[in-house]
Amino acid sequence: MKDRMIIFAIVTTIIGFMVAIQFKTTKEPVVRDTRDILQLRQDLRIEKERQQQLNQEIEKQLSLLNQLTEQDNVEDVMIDALNDLKKNAGLTTVSGEGIILEIKPMYSDYNFVPQTVPPHLLRFLINELNIYNATDIVVGNQRIISTSAIRDVNGVTHINARRIPNIPLEIKVLATDAEKLHHEMIVSQSVEYFAIENLTLTSTPINFTTLPGYDQPIRVRYLEPIKEES
Repeated sequence: MKDRMIIFAIVTTIIGFMVAIQFKTTKEPVVRDTRDILQLRQDLRIEKERQQQLNQEIEKQLSLLNQLTEQDNVEDVMIDALNDLKKNAGLTTVSGEGIILEIKPMYSDYNFVPQTVPPHLLRFLINELNIYNATDIVVGNQRIISTSAIRDVNGVTHINARRIPNIPLEIKVLATDAEKLHHEMIVSQSVEYFAIENLTLTSTPINFTTLPGYDQPIRVRYLEPIKEES
């Protein structure tokens, strides 16, 4: 009798567990991809461009490795690699073709006219510029690098812990294909989001401009040197 009670308890537990799983499965809705064909094509294009960039970076690093192993004068190769890393990190002055983005109030007769660009709009704009293959960005007079912080301090937007100029605000952007970036920004979502905040975002292509380098110390955190095994 005792054995039957144990078996009955085990069976009912299993049945209850299965019913609970079935109830959870039927209760949770199926998440579907609601993107249309145009959005899917755009996402696919962006992913292909990222893959191409990764392949180029791999080839670049392999080429550097070959130079280090084959050439006798390793010091010159390391100096060139260091200068290249400084350029990619945004620590040097760079020049080339690009676009100039200008942010102005849309309507000045409203009771509220923005004096500064909100941080969330700048973050969204910079993300879009990076998606569209911008190589270098300066907001006002602040160079954007991978560690740049965009924050609100007492109602004023700061970048790299420094206050950016009030509106109208100018953003300089370099790109390998300035004309393409210009057309992308004309129809970008940033234009719509800025309009919600009573701001206009206009793009102008330029053949040549110069961007200053990042002029503050870069603080490296959470890294430790690896000791070689003896």
